[in-house]
Amino acid sequence: MTAIVGIRADLLETLLRVGESQHPDEFLALLRAEKGIIEEFEFVPGTIAGRTSAAFSPEMRPLGIQTAGSAHSHPNGVLFPSQADIRFFSSMGSVHLILGPPYAADSWRAFTWDGKPRDLEVIA
Repeated sequence: MTAIVGIRADLLETLLRVGESQHPDEFLALLRAEKGIIEEFEFVPGTIAGRTSAAFSPEMRPLGIQTAGSAHSHPNGVLFPSQADIRFFSSMGSVHLILGPPYAADSWRAFTWDGKPRDLEVIA
């Protein structure tokens, strides 16, 4: 699998708007990449979201989809992964985004599968 180096700016903006629209509940989506760039996101059918968590059954993941990682919101504004997030990250790809209020251009962070902060280029 190609290393993930960036995310499309318009996709990041869409994810921030989704977080804002779902606030004060969390949202959760899977990320897909082409040639090292995150290009799309997908909601998993049956995802359950609330004020402090969002989850889905792994059996509901679309078949044949290579998951680059995940994106989810932390409505409380803490842009660092919880232990539950890290457990989830380890089975869902290599790049994980956490977004939070005020859902602006700097209201997100990227993490590795084991919860370490990482750089991710925003590509126009």
